[in-house]
Amino acid sequence: MSRVFVAVSGGVDSATTAALLCKQGYSCEGVFMITHDAAAAAMEDAEKVCRTLGIELHILDFRGEFEEILDYFTEEYRRARTPNPCVLCNRQMKFGRLWQYARQHGADYIATGHYVRVIRDGSFAGLFQAQDKKKDQSYVLSMIRREMLNSVLFPMAELTKDQTRKLAANFGLHLTQKKDSQEICFIPNDDYVGLLLRRCPQLQQPGDVVDKSGKIVGKHDGIFRFTIGQRRGLRIAMGTPVYVVGLDADTHTVILGSKEDLLTSGLVAKQVNWLIDTPAAPFEAVVKIRYNHAGAPATVYPKENDSVEIRFGRAVSAITPGQAAVMFITTDRGMQVAGGGWIEKAMMEK
Repeated sequence: MSRVFVAVSGGVDSATTAALLCKQGYSCEGVFMITHDAAAAAMEDAEKVCRTLGIELHILDFRGEFEEILDYFTEEYRRARTPNPCVLCNRQMKFGRLWQYARQHGADYIATGHYVRVIRDGSFAGLFQAQDKKKDQSYVLSMIRREMLNSVLFPMAELTKDQTRKLAANFGLHLTQKKDSQEICFIPNDDYVGLLLRRCPQLQQPGDVVDKSGKIVGKHDGIFRFTIGQRRGLRIAMGTPVYVVGLDADTHTVILGSKEDLLTSGLVAKQVNWLIDTPAAPFEAVVKIRYNHAGAPATVYPKENDSVEIRFGRAVSAITPGQAAVMFITTDRGMQVAGGGWIEKAMMEK
């Protein structure tokens, strides 16, 4: 009987994952990671889930290890980039340190409640979009190490959220109607500004807001409060709608422009994590530039030092340094994740 450690987060998806795997005959144990001081409520839910299922729960205090995620989060804002901590956390914590712990304690697999598919066939193992495209989370798993694909289970792969809630009710789990969190888990009340200022007070650095010609049109008290493509909250009237089209960390300048100014034809991504054999030649892909982006057709040009240039068939809007660019290839099994890399810059040619 295979032994599975299930990352039980206190939500309905991971709870149903654990229940399904128990029903399928796996020997399951739960694992809850404490990554921040506000985890008590989620841990209580995880404990109740494991009591209901009659499985052991391991509680891991990873607050010290999680400092590297918080450091990354702060540093990216200091560099006028927009971080994606969930992508890095999945690589470093869930499918990194949690898996190390599970393996040391005899686990054959780890499992999570992500909506994503892994297909294994002989020596082949690939990461694919989930059946329910609205819930698909392959984007946030694009940076996990390729070797992990043989050691993970994703029972949510073929389910919709409604089906998950119905299953949770059938299993007698108390989380049936618990809402999905829309916040970053380590930022209670979505107060990321407060967190950043506590960790790095010097981010509160005033600067100019300028138009595309360089004319000063306003002031700000920290570029970390802005992101590429932002329209709301600018508090600057210019007669026509304006958007954040650039951020300069060196001069602490916010640059505004039109919606058209956000359109660019390509990007450079670095630290690419390949989930297929490293390509030696350009290839066609559908590329997502943020989690809720539908994806756009592009040609991917592999470069040296784990970087890529991506050229889109049609210009895309608001390419944002710090976010992940995730490349999907079309196969007869569905859309497969070829890999993901951190966006370094947009190519400004229109």
